[in-house]
Amino acid sequence: MKKEFTERELDRIIEMAWEDRTTFDAITFQFGISEQETIEIMRREMKTSSFKMWRKRVQGRATKHAKLRTDDVNRFKCSRQRNISGNKISKR
Repeated sequence: MKKEFTERELDRIIEMAWEDRTTFDAITFQFGISEQETIEIMRREMKTSSFKMWRKRVQGRATKHAKLRTDDVNRFKCSRQRNISGNKISKR
């Protein structure tokens, strides 16, 4: 099933995927898309070189996959990141 996203939602998906500590499970929880769908969005929306660099960095990375994380990490975002509500990023 192909989902349609607004430009703002796409930006947030890309931002979450780019963050090292945000798991694919968090993206699934918030937007209802699988890891593979996230990868397809990244491939489609980014320049080829940026996608390849991102893909190489996140492939097999423990922080991007909840099952590979240690049990003491149970949050979606970095502890230093401000609260995000309704996909609106708090200004610093």
